[in-house]
Amino acid sequence: MSEHPTDFQGSIPDAIREAVLAAIPGAEVEVSGGGGHFSIVVTSTAFAGKGRVDSQRLVYSAIAHLMRGDRAPVHAVDSLRTLTP
Repeated sequence: MSEHPTDFQGSIPDAIREAVLAAIPGAEVEVSGGGGHFSIVVTSTAFAGKGRVDSQRLVYSAIAHLMRGDRAPVHAVDSLRTLTP
């Protein structure tokens, strides 16, 4: 896993998880990875009736602030799965 320079302090997976939960309360959020590259699985009833792209937009909009800028803590989301329970 490569390193990605960031000024972020704290656990990046926890920050991703908290941001998604703030946007999608009650979701189950799994985050793995590091070095700026992460895989995310989100399970929520909020995705019911939505297409894959719309569901993924919800997640990306929740973590957009973590992906903004040259030294952002999240450089890439290598895998994003959105599931309905």
